[in-house]
Amino acid sequence: MKKLFLLAIAVIGFTFTSSAQDIKLGVKGGVNFANVTGDVDFDSRTGFHIGGVLQISVLETFAIQPELLYSAQGAELGDIDFNIDYLNVPILAKLKFAKFLSVEAGPQLGFVVNEGDNVNDIESFDFSGAVGAGVEFGAFFGQLRYNFGLTDIVSNGDAKNSNFQVSVGYYIF
Repeated sequence: MKKLFLLAIAVIGFTFTSSAQDIKLGVKGGVNFANVTGDVDFDSRTGFHIGGVLQISVLETFAIQPELLYSAQGAELGDIDFNIDYLNVPILAKLKFAKFLSVEAGPQLGFVVNEGDNVNDIESFDFSGAVGAGVEFGAFFGQLRYNFGLTDIVSNGDAKNSNFQVSVGYYIF
């Protein structure tokens, strides 16, 4: 229920703010190189992410960029896959350079939407930080981002998400 409520708020927010002049709405997707850091030495999991982007320009060189992303994360340990999928909501401050280059940083809220069969005691919420860089060429854009977990994703140990993302996207308007 909480996930549905948050999704409804995000959709209403996207709809409400999309009528302003300095707003860009787009879609993006890409590859994740995810891992879990902590007590156990996991191997990385390659996954994907897909979702929507809203860029709200505050100044010519500064914008706020909330996103709503479905993200396949987790890790591997030997032959066992720990697949944990999230609905992530990064809220990034974006500093633009040279009209096409940008850097971004901010918090990310993650809500578990699917935990694989081999996963036990997973927390339903993940709080992370995100840092990255991007380029824009007209309506097309590309981004590199690193998300680092700030809270444990399991209730009985030291385990945090770590996720490197490569994305491409398109601004619809």
